[in-house]
Amino acid sequence: MTAFCLRPWRKTDAVSLVCYADDPGIAANLRDVFPSPYTRPDADNFIRDCLEREGRDQLSRTVVIGGQAVGCITVTRGQDVYRRCGELGYWLGRPFWGRGVMTAAVRQICREAFAAFDLVRIQAEVYAPNKASQVVLEKAGFALEGVRHRGIYKNGQLLDSCLYALLKEEQA
Repeated sequence: MTAFCLRPWRKTDAVSLVCYADDPGIAANLRDVFPSPYTRPDADNFIRDCLEREGRDQLSRTVVIGGQAVGCITVTRGQDVYRRCGELGYWLGRPFWGRGVMTAAVRQICREAFAAFDLVRIQAEVYAPNKASQVVLEKAGFALEGVRHRGIYKNGQLLDSCLYALLKEEQA
């Protein structure tokens, strides 16, 4: 596995964030709120939002390899009746795919989020064609709870999505 660390975002991460986030292959597996192309103003706005929300309703970390911000992983606490549930989202720069980084990062952020927000459940929704992300979640201890057939409209296509969850008592 490639050595990495997770740390809170810094304003100075914007340059490397643009370098790794500006990839249509990454945007294809994320919600439309993730811009493509990904520009410097997008990075500045994203980092500002992360810093403002940190600890209140989310934990957002950059994945750092070789001193550069090469990805992102976030757990956002649910609201109202979902306040004991968190939603996990992540992406990693293409040069680091398949090296075990994201599986380890998912385990780490989930431990932090369970402690920080008194959560009992963390869930993640993955587009069905994204098999690599499904493997990441399964290796990190998440269980597939169901498939939402034709529940996603992305890039002109209707896609299935897979709902995964990790319960606090089941975490590794």
